[in-house]
Amino acid sequence: MNEAAVADPENTVAFQGEPGAYSNLACRQVFPDMTALPCPTFEDAFDAVTEGQARYAMIPIENSVAGRVADIHQLLPEADLHFVAEHFLRVNHHLLAPKGASLETLKRVTSHVQALGQCHDTLRGLGLTPVSHADTAGAARHVAELNDPTLGAIASSLAGEIYGLQSLMADVEDAAHNTTRFIVMARKPVKPEPGTSTMMSFIFQTRNVPAALYKALGGFATNGINMTKLESYQLEGSFNASQFYADIEGHPDDRSVQLAMEELDFFTTNLRIMGVYPAHAYRKGVA
Repeated sequence: MNEAAVADPENTVAFQGEPGAYSNLACRQVFPDMTALPCPTFEDAFDAVTEGQARYAMIPIENSVAGRVADIHQLLPEADLHFVAEHFLRVNHHLLAPKGASLETLKRVTSHVQALGQCHDTLRGLGLTPVSHADTAGAARHVAELNDPTLGAIASSLAGEIYGLQSLMADVEDAAHNTTRFIVMARKPVKPEPGTSTMMSFIFQTRNVPAALYKALGGFATNGINMTKLESYQLEGSFNASQFYADIEGHPDDRSVQLAMEELDFFTTNLRIMGVYPAHAYRKGVA
């Protein structure tokens, strides 16, 4: 993948973070022949697609250890984009350090607070002091710039490659299942062929009536639809209004899905289908 200046927007995928971020690594895995466009914020990555600077945006939405990515669900409804694919990235953290450093010289290690938390037991066992940084790739760049043998970083192998750092230890994460789910977003929706393994994602608010959520979701149970994810979050600081994000297994042409969505629509407001896209092979344990 070429991380150089963007030449062809239709051959470009945007991601949030610096070169070497795990989102950058996900771009390489899914779109190995496309140019990766680093963006300072998630909003900048969305805008890159909306404004035609990139064809896709690679956006992390949840991690098997840390849970949902902070703030991303509040940002998704504002993005005029569609989910067109999903990707599961096994997160393999590396303990990176400048050339010439060793486990004996290291005293501190810096990274994003979630990455530090995911490696808590390992770092404690090594006697290293964690230091929070804005992101993993930025931490690796910072360590490379300082060239201090007492300071290391937790980041991807790609970050080590980009910034010229050595990996003192691989797989330093405490949980072997540490995996991040990404959503690929585009300007136009896709619709997989009926009969294929398909996911649907949508956002909705419930009506202000008793048991509205129970009634809204009843159609999925009665029609045998598997809801793989349901999350709620407050709207604009209110304790009275909640918005929900949901993923289901199913195709919109399936009669059972149609019946369930009709019942959902009756008890909700501001229902928005975020996307219909192929289910990743990871869901069946084959990736």
